[in-house]
Amino acid sequence: MINIFFAFIIVTALAAIVLGVRCTLHMFQQSSYQYSSYWRYMKTHPVMTLLPLLGVIPLAGCFWRDKTLAAVSVILGWDWLFLLLLLMLYWPRAAKKKLVVTARVKRLIAATAALYIVIFLAAALPAGFSWWLLLGTLLAGAMVSPYMVLLANLINRPIEKGINRYYIRDARRMLKACPDLKIIGITGSYGKTSVKYYLHTLLSARYDVLMTPESFNTPMGVVKTIRGSLKATHEIFLCEMGARHVGDIREICEIVDPQIGVITSLGYQHLETFKTLDHIVGTKKELFDALPAGGPRFVNGDNEFVKQYELNRDAVTYGLEEGNAYRACDLEYSEKGSHFWVQAPDGAREEFTTRLLGEHNVVNITGAIAVAHELGIPLDKLKIPVRRLEGAPHRLQPIVRGNTIIIDDAYNSNPGGAHMALKTLGMFQGVRVLVTPGMVELGEQEDHYNHAFGREATRYCDYIVLVGHRQTESIQKGVLETDFDRERLYVAEDLQDAMKYVYGIVTNQKLIVLLENDLPDNYL
Repeated sequence: MINIFFAFIIVTALAAIVLGVRCTLHMFQQSSYQYSSYWRYMKTHPVMTLLPLLGVIPLAGCFWRDKTLAAVSVILGWDWLFLLLLLMLYWPRAAKKKLVVTARVKRLIAATAALYIVIFLAAALPAGFSWWLLLGTLLAGAMVSPYMVLLANLINRPIEKGINRYYIRDARRMLKACPDLKIIGITGSYGKTSVKYYLHTLLSARYDVLMTPESFNTPMGVVKTIRGSLKATHEIFLCEMGARHVGDIREICEIVDPQIGVITSLGYQHLETFKTLDHIVGTKKELFDALPAGGPRFVNGDNEFVKQYELNRDAVTYGLEEGNAYRACDLEYSEKGSHFWVQAPDGAREEFTTRLLGEHNVVNITGAIAVAHELGIPLDKLKIPVRRLEGAPHRLQPIVRGNTIIIDDAYNSNPGGAHMALKTLGMFQGVRVLVTPGMVELGEQEDHYNHAFGREATRYCDYIVLVGHRQTESIQKGVLETDFDRERLYVAEDLQDAMKYVYGIVTNQKLIVLLENDLPDNYL
């Protein structure tokens, strides 16, 4: 009977190791394989860190000498209970973004398996094989499975760097084979993806255009786009450039060598890694520093930090304010879209209509019009493409469902973007509902900006639905400091619970729901 129970526990231990490795791989992938981001996840989920350490007690029992039958039963019982706890801890749950088994993940799995084999052999060879040694090693392996993945990633780092260098060289080779290709770099704290999408539509009226898809704005995302999609017929490459650390934009510029640069905005985003606004501005400015002498540069002339740091000097400016080279004026908004005029520096003036919502979208469209016009497309030839513009996914994307309009602004919210989203919500007539888990990656300023977000939301919203208790505490405080009706503030367990509450709101009016930000699983 003991032997059967022994074998059953060993199988359970193997399952705990497999699930522990899988869970860690999932969260590590969502942390972009960055140790700093993963440590933040572990700090905010202490049970994932502390519970496995309880295995020290049953582990010690495996190496207790002179075990009686009763002691063996107690030790095996404790081992089994501990392993059941680990299985419950690591058991796969419903996730917004599932683990993607990429080539890198496969290499991590192989390296992790090799580490386990090496450790077992190192323990077994000197002492000789025994079932207790096997069980003890497996218990220890289950305890440290998160750290084994991190160690495997460290071991694999030279391999990953070598693979990346090969891909980068190949992408550069492909770009050199297209000497007439115009490469436009687009960056900014927010708005860069929208401007990229708008530019793609406008420029496609005359040119064969390639753009980085979705949010492929990392060095390897750009490289993947080039290697997988670049053709000899392409005339323009729109390269979105994202950054979380100083030097990230420079790294992408060294790959693609842009000739034209667009900075859509500057603001507080990714403060968790950048630390200061100076670092954010300096990193975005790396795009302009990489341009050839006389290379056209475009900036949002309305942005306060663009003006403060004088990035508008020697640049083509666009926006709503007077003094911009390309200025949108006579704006009219409705639930159906926006109507405005654009004045160009060459004296041209044209009327535009778009289905897109919000003042910030007019600014972004004006930026795209500025680039397209400077590349030789007359303003009047841009009217139809502007009318056809579709919003970038999850960037104030309106979705109509019967009497409900959902404004999907779920992509990586920041203080500036959240402010614009609330203003857009305020344009609508009906019962206005905010659904949000708050903003993240703002470092020491996170509570401050979420608190201010909560206070501002009360000016535009009839209902406020917060997703998750822990990360929305600062928003709650901001809301409760106002005279907002507490009965209309709801804190949901998850997005499903939040939407159940929203659809339970009884009203004869239109229901307007703003989905502001959607945190990945490693933030929940």
